[in-house]
Amino acid sequence: MKKLQIIYKDGDHQWAAIARDPDKPGYIIDTNEYLIASGEHYLLCDPGGMEVFPAVFSAISAHFDPRRINTLFASHQDPDIISSLSLWLNFNPDVKCYLPWLWSGFVPHFGGDDQTFLKIPDKGMDLELGTIKLQAVPAHYLHSSGNHNLYDPKAKILFSGDVGAALLPQGEDYLFVKDFDSHIRFAEGFHRRWMGSNEAKNQWCERVSRLDIDMLCPQHGAIYQGADVHRFIDWFHKLQVGQMMD
Repeated sequence: MKKLQIIYKDGDHQWAAIARDPDKPGYIIDTNEYLIASGEHYLLCDPGGMEVFPAVFSAISAHFDPRRINTLFASHQDPDIISSLSLWLNFNPDVKCYLPWLWSGFVPHFGGDDQTFLKIPDKGMDLELGTIKLQAVPAHYLHSSGNHNLYDPKAKILFSGDVGAALLPQGEDYLFVKDFDSHIRFAEGFHRRWMGSNEAKNQWCERVSRLDIDMLCPQHGAIYQGADVHRFIDWFHKLQVGQMMD
């Protein structure tokens, strides 16, 4: 089952990681979900697919009141990102979902209507959650043509979606990257194939290198922290992407 771990806490401002499930079926990709709490206002980043909803809901409920989840953030349109939307709406019909405007005609196939979605423009935007302000950071073509990360300047955390993702083998269930050189080999093939544009990649690297980031939290794999954040950005900047793999 999935477990929740607090990765940042400053008063009522918290980040929690709902990490990979070691017992998941082998035929679906594993995912991380991230909960941001500001007082009584909760936001869930990339809430996951419908098949993991029970595990995600259970992990959150063990530590937080899920009734306070009033906002979702969908970095892009993939089913492992947001196909659980109808289940969250069934639990709370008033939940709102931030998503890139490009996918506002596609994601409603998972549920919701015009009242559900808050459209993020290509250039990004500020998001208010309780007493904190978050930033939607453009990450287009990495890998989705309409894609955003979410940055918390107070916690210095960047939720990076598929950027930084690593497909870890069975038994490798660490939450934080321990050995960058050993870990990054699980990320290389994914990034070469799934990231579609070297120009977009380089623009992203330049953009996020100007942010103050203590933790870079991808949707798959482990969290980069400290010096490993810029180590990853430098590695990604040098990598040639948009390539078929043998």
